[in-house]
Amino acid sequence: MRPISFKRHRFPPEIIRHAIWLYARFTLSFRDVEELLAERGIDASYETVRRWFLKFGPSIAANIRRSRPRPSDHWHLDEMVISIRGGKYWLWRAVDNEGEVLDFLVQRRRDAQAAKKLMVKLLKKHGFAPSRVVTDRLRSYPAAFRAIGLTAEHDRGLRANNRAENSHQPIRRRERKLQRFKSPGSAQRFLAIHAATFNAFTHQRHLLRRPHFKELRAGSFRTWAGASATALRLLPATVAAAERR
Repeated sequence: MRPISFKRHRFPPEIIRHAIWLYARFTLSFRDVEELLAERGIDASYETVRRWFLKFGPSIAANIRRSRPRPSDHWHLDEMVISIRGGKYWLWRAVDNEGEVLDFLVQRRRDAQAAKKLMVKLLKKHGFAPSRVVTDRLRSYPAAFRAIGLTAEHDRGLRANNRAENSHQPIRRRERKLQRFKSPGSAQRFLAIHAATFNAFTHQRHLLRRPHFKELRAGSFRTWAGASATALRLLPATVAAAERR
C-alpha cells in the first residue's frame, strides 16, 4: 500500500481518516458527518469534510483495492438507471458470486457497446476471464461476449441474477441521500470509493458465527488503517490541540 501524506492540514490524520470512513461506510451526508464530529468536540464544517473525501478518498480506495484477494471467477453483471442532473444514465456493474464489487461503468446507453466496454474494463483490471457469467436477458450481453471472444458459460435464467440486483440496494440508498449525482465524473469518483469501502467492510454476517464475524470485522479495520496510513510516523494529536492551532 502507498502511504498518504496529510501534511499542511489543521486536523490530525486520525480525525480526517475517521470522517472519510464515516461518509464512505454509512448512508450519511457531509452535514451528518459534521454533526457526528461536533458531538465529539471536533469543529469541522461539512465543506471541510467534503474536501477531505475528494482529496484523500481516491487514494485510500486505491490502497484497499490493492489489498483485496483475487475475486471469484463467477461474475454477475447487471445495469441500473441513475439520474445525473435530471438526465438518464445507465450504471453498469459487476459483482462476483460472493458479492464483491468487481467494477462499474457509467454510460449514456444500454447497448452492446456499453456492455463490451464494461467487460473489457473487467478483463483488463482483473487479468483473467470468468468461467461463468450471469446476466439478465438483455441481448446486449451475448453480443458483447461474441465481440470480445468470451467463451465462459452464460446463465440468463429467471432470477439467476438476484446477486447483482440485490447489490444495487446500497447505491440506491446513497443516491436518495445525495439527491442525485452531479455529473458522470463525480458519480464515478464516489462509486469507486464506495465500492472499495463496501468490499472491505461487508461480510455475509447471516452465515457467520459471532467470533468469526468479529475476526473479519477486525481485519476490515486493519485494512482501512493500512490503506489510510500516513507517509511519516506522526505523534498522536488530540482534538484540543487541533482546535488551538
